[in-house]
Amino acid sequence: MMHGMPGQSEIYLDNNATTRPFPDVVETVAFHLQQHYANPGSRHSPGQAARKVLEDSRETIAAVLGAEPSEVIFTSGGTESTNIVLFGLTQGEPGTIVLTAGEHPATIESCRHLEKAGWKLHWLEVDGEGRLLPEQYADLPWPEIKLVSIILAHNETGVIQNLAALTEQCRAHQVPIHIDAVQAVGKIPVNFDELGVSALSLGAHKFHGPRGIGALLLREDTQLAPMQFGGHQEAGRRPGTEPVALIAGMAKALEIWQADASERSDRIAALRDRLENGLMAACGPVVVNGSRKYRLPNTLNIAFPGLDGEALLVAFGLDGIACSLGSTCASGSAEPAPVLLAMKCPREVCISSVRFSVGCENTEDEIDEAVRRVSAIVNRQRQSVSATV
Repeated sequence: MMHGMPGQSEIYLDNNATTRPFPDVVETVAFHLQQHYANPGSRHSPGQAARKVLEDSRETIAAVLGAEPSEVIFTSGGTESTNIVLFGLTQGEPGTIVLTAGEHPATIESCRHLEKAGWKLHWLEVDGEGRLLPEQYADLPWPEIKLVSIILAHNETGVIQNLAALTEQCRAHQVPIHIDAVQAVGKIPVNFDELGVSALSLGAHKFHGPRGIGALLLREDTQLAPMQFGGHQEAGRRPGTEPVALIAGMAKALEIWQADASERSDRIAALRDRLENGLMAACGPVVVNGSRKYRLPNTLNIAFPGLDGEALLVAFGLDGIACSLGSTCASGSAEPAPVLLAMKCPREVCISSVRFSVGCENTEDEIDEAVRRVSAIVNRQRQSVSATV
C-alpha cells in the first residue's frame, strides 16, 4: 500500500495503465545493468556474456508465450510493436484494413495515418457486451483486405475476444492478422502458436515488468518491411542496441506470472468481484460495462448514471483512489470512450464510466476501503445533483 496525502492511504486501482515492477524484477534489472553492461553485439567476452543473457531471455519469453525464439523481436513497448507491424505490413498499393472502433490509440492513430495515404478502414461491429459478431466475417470485402488488427483483451472494459473464427477467415484469404495483446499477456494465458495469428504486440510494464521494453511476436513466414534503419539487431527488423537488463527484467516478470498464473488469476478476480459487488450494494444504481463472463480477471468498467466521470475521477483522486476513465493514452479527452459507443451504451452511461483495474498487490481490506470511499463520493455527488434539479 502506498501513501499519498498525510493520514490518507493511497489505494492503487489503475493496473491497466501500468503496474509496479516486482522486487525480483527490479533486482534482475539492477544486476544485469551492473554485470552485463557490454554491447550484446560485440565479439569480446563481456559482449558475448551479455548476448547470452539476451538470448536466454528471448527463449524464456518465447516458451511462456508459445512462440519460437526467432519469432520474438524486442521493442520499447506495445505502442512501438504495433506501429512496426502496422506500417511494416502496409507497404505497396493501399487496400483495406479491418479493425474495431475500440482499438488502442496505437492502432487507431496508425490506421488514421494510413487512411490519409489512401488506405480504407473497415470497422467491425461488436455486441452490447463488447464482443465481436462472427456472422459479419463472411460479408467482409476480403479481396480488398490486406491487414486485420484486433485487440485481444480491451484495456478499458477488459473484454476478451474469441478470435478463432476471424483468424480462420484470415488464413483462408491469406490476410495477415495482428493482435494487440498488451493487456492480455501476463494476465491470461496467451499462446502465439495456438492463436494462429501473424503478429502479436506486448509490453512488459503491464505485467509488473520494467517500463520501456516490450516485444513483437512475428510468425516466421510473415514478411515485414523495416520501418527503422540502423544496425542489424533483431534480425534487421528493429535496429538499436538491445537493452539487455530490461529484457531480462521482462523475462523474469513473465516467469513470475507463469509460476502461479491460475492461482493469481482467481485471487485477483475475487478482489475485482468484491469491488464490483460492494459498489453495487453501496451506491447503486450502477452499470457494469462489457461482458461479465469474457473479461480480464482484474478489470471493472463501471458507470454511475447521472454523474460525470471526469468529476468522479477528480474526487476519487483527492480521496486517495487511483483509477482511470479508460486509456491513459487518451487522457485529457472528455469525449465518450469509443469502445462504449461501439457497444451502443447510452450516453449517460458513457460519460459516467470509470475503470478500476485490480492488481495482485491489492488486499481485501484495501478493496473494502475503496468501496467505502467511492460509494461515499458517489452518494454525495448524487445528493448534490438531485438538490440542484
